[in-house]
Amino acid sequence: MSKIKILPEILSNKIAAGEVVERPASVVKELVENSLDAGSTRIRIEIEKGGRALIRVSDNGSGMSHDDALLALERYATSKIYKDQDLFSIRTLGFRGEALPSIASVSRFVLVTRESASDVGTEIKVEGGKIKAVSEIGAPAGTMVSVKQLFYNTPARRKFLKSIGTEMSHIGDIVSSTAMGRPEIQFKLIHNNKTIKNWSPTTSPFERVIDVVGKDLETALHPIEFASNGISISGWISSPQITRKTSRGMFVYVNNRFVRDRIIQHALFQGYSQRLVKGQFPIAIIFIRVPFDQVDINVHPTKNEVRFGHQQQVHDAVKEAVARTLYETDHPGWRPAKFSGHAKSANPQQVSEALGKEFAIKRVDARLQDKVFADEVAVDNEAINISPQSITRGSQPATRDAQPEIRRSQAHIWPQKRFRDLRMIGQFHNTYIVCESDEGLILLDQHAAHERILFEQLRSQSARARMAVQQLLVPETVELGFREAHGLEKMIPELSTMGLDIEHFGGRTFVVKAVPASLSGRDVKPLIVEIAENMVTVGTSTDLRKALEQCCVIMACHGAIRANHPLSEPQMKGLLEQLDACGNPSHCPHGRPTWIRWDMQTLEKSFKRVV
Repeated sequence: MSKIKILPEILSNKIAAGEVVERPASVVKELVENSLDAGSTRIRIEIEKGGRALIRVSDNGSGMSHDDALLALERYATSKIYKDQDLFSIRTLGFRGEALPSIASVSRFVLVTRESASDVGTEIKVEGGKIKAVSEIGAPAGTMVSVKQLFYNTPARRKFLKSIGTEMSHIGDIVSSTAMGRPEIQFKLIHNNKTIKNWSPTTSPFERVIDVVGKDLETALHPIEFASNGISISGWISSPQITRKTSRGMFVYVNNRFVRDRIIQHALFQGYSQRLVKGQFPIAIIFIRVPFDQVDINVHPTKNEVRFGHQQQVHDAVKEAVARTLYETDHPGWRPAKFSGHAKSANPQQVSEALGKEFAIKRVDARLQDKVFADEVAVDNEAINISPQSITRGSQPATRDAQPEIRRSQAHIWPQKRFRDLRMIGQFHNTYIVCESDEGLILLDQHAAHERILFEQLRSQSARARMAVQQLLVPETVELGFREAHGLEKMIPELSTMGLDIEHFGGRTFVVKAVPASLSGRDVKPLIVEIAENMVTVGTSTDLRKALEQCCVIMACHGAIRANHPLSEPQMKGLLEQLDACGNPSHCPHGRPTWIRWDMQTLEKSFKRVV
């Protein structure tokens, strides 16, 4: 007797339901996507008891004929794929033909639908995957699907549902994220006969975004725009000061499909490089458009994941779009807010038009900005003396003449409001430099600011192999763990370009003979130990540049002025001048802010001078 059997249709549907229908929110997602594919402009989602008792999605879409309604409940029946090639150029949200029969197999299911050209609609009742009744019915044009008693015939699945509040929060997330990507459509969410949210249709994508993420972020989001190699990126991102503790504020859409993609998330964080403290997540709404034949959405039954044909290009496009926007906005906040209103514009294209020639100049020069990120502070030790014992005022830092267009365009957009233009008041607790601007009070963290300056110096000088070094009178001996010793030994040639002269003494012992001049007088052993430990964490074989950059971060941190260190007035002024030369003056390499501001309105409100 054969051991291999073909599963019954109902059992196959239940297995598919395990992949497609994880919880009530999964049902809502599938039904709403079908409504969108049907060309609906109004979608109503009614929920009872967190989806346990009822999930009903009604729309005014194209509807179905009697025969199509019956076929829609068959496995792999779909109106969205006709031939093999269609699988590789999918333009719709739902396409697999599994959702309706899978949902119907684990619920008491009712489908009511009518085409606009038909005088009568069709009603189909299904229980546990078995069709119980088919009849004609009077109905408005469109489709209404009612899912009652979800998982009633699979008690083990029903047992693992969470509380009503939890399940409803998941449904709310699904509907809101879908609504954010389709601002032209009305979405109405109802729970236990009470309207939770009604998203009215709008022609402004930003208006819908704010309706979802909250009014308090209206002035905190910056538009992004980028296009290259057939890939276009648009949307909005928050400043590094506005973050969340989780990734729930990050929304990514690929060809209008909301997805959770690790590659895009990684690119987003790369764009925020050195602007976020570990554990912080930015708020981002990113729309990615790629040719339909260059993205595979047939990766997972839930369609939450995608695979790009040119993954690296998409990654780099997102990273550059984010990095450019932050680079353009990461200037001292006391400059006149000349373009503060543009964040409310309807879409990134309108932002570009509003900014006009000035924004166009930046786009033309954008190809040079990658070099500017690394080279804008090509500062020699001879030009600025920034040793921790004697920070002195130096001449204007030398910058490369290869980017005059960018400097002119930036000067045209941002008036010359620099750190050196601040009126210095003094030092607070030997840790913070207190300054005054036209708009209010500025406080600079001397350690974070000096750390940023040192980091950009170290990175720039090591790239040009012009690192000034300080020979140690007495070489320092350092003994490491086995893994740390292995990692450090592999990096010795690269570390030498950064001014660290290290020799392997045998076994797990190393001898340090010289350090960068900016680290002169610092304790060498903790520095080497931290670099070696970082080699184990970051690794050296996959991304040497990242490993070296992390070494620069560690060296800058060890070399920077500490808190509780008194500074003279010339030293503080020198620090402000040198901060002006940095490509990212507002954050230390670890992502901490170098300065904060209290404007006059905030101060006067605190003292009850204004209401």
